Amino acid sequence: MVEYTDPLCPWAWGSEPVFRRLRTALDGRVRWRRVFCILFDADDDPPPDPAAETAWYARYVEDITAHTGAPRAVRLRRVAASSWPASLVAKAAQRQGAEVAERVLRRLRESVFVLGEPADTVELALASAAGVPGLDPARLSVDAASAEVLRQVRADRAEARRPVPEVRSVRGGSPHPGAAKETDGGHRYALPTLLVRTPAQYRAVPGWRPFEEYAAAVRELVPGLSVSGERPSPARALERHRSLTEPERPMLAEGPWPPSRAVRVDTGNGPLWLHPEEAAVHPATRRGLSPTR
Repeated sequence: MVEYTDPLCPWAWGSEPVFRRLRTALDGRVRWRRVFCILFDADDDPPPDPAAETAWYARYVEDITAHTGAPRAVRLRRVAASSWPASLVAKAAQRQGAEVAERVLRRLRESVFVLGEPADTVELALASAAGVPGLDPARLSVDAASAEVLRQVRADRAEARRPVPEVRSVRGGSPHPGAAKETDGGHRYALPTLLVRTPAQYRAVPGWRPFEEYAAAVRELVPGLSVSGERPSPARALERHRSLTEPERPMLAEGPWPPSRAVRVDTGNGPLWLHPEEAAVHPATRRGLSPTR
């Protein structure tokens, strides 16, 4: 499973419920690899009017969350200047294991869509990861600044600009069908895109899609591989994932909600639910978003 994504992409954020469910259902039975595509690149021209650009982008995110139901920040402070810092930190976190990497990437996504301050500098990206269980912050800082991690993210960016032919033209009823985006002299994958691969063949599932389309692609390539998975109790789901949005809740848990110890953080369009141990170290708490039980 190859996931083409960016930590600061609103459509990727909106796809987290189905991707989390798919990763949970296939845990231990497939290899899941993330490719960080650099949505906001270093050579993008700065906006002539940052305030107007921020207001436009906030409306754009609001339109997307109207489709996906994903949280959006009460106030977006600015448009991300660059995806490089968050991508470097997310890639560096992979060196500390899959669980740490998942939680660091989640924090980076929440930096913009919950807190409203995109992790677009190394300092902000590292601060977003503070308190993640099992994380060695000193090692993360060193690895994120290393030549090897930079090489890996550069390779990700290049790979994202070699999309398979099937995504050059995409039809469908999704508000974000996921046709490859034109770039200077070429194309890159629309975000997110999931490539399901076996040694002999592949299937591309681009854009914002329902869970069943991803499950169908898996079943087509690997007949007999179950992608249903059981949904645990809300308390167990929150303990595993540490933070859950309202769209994720029915996808990843089954039973009365919220769990007794869940901590609610209000966003611009609904709550984010935190495990109490996550709430104790989460940036939403440190920055005064007043989480409540």
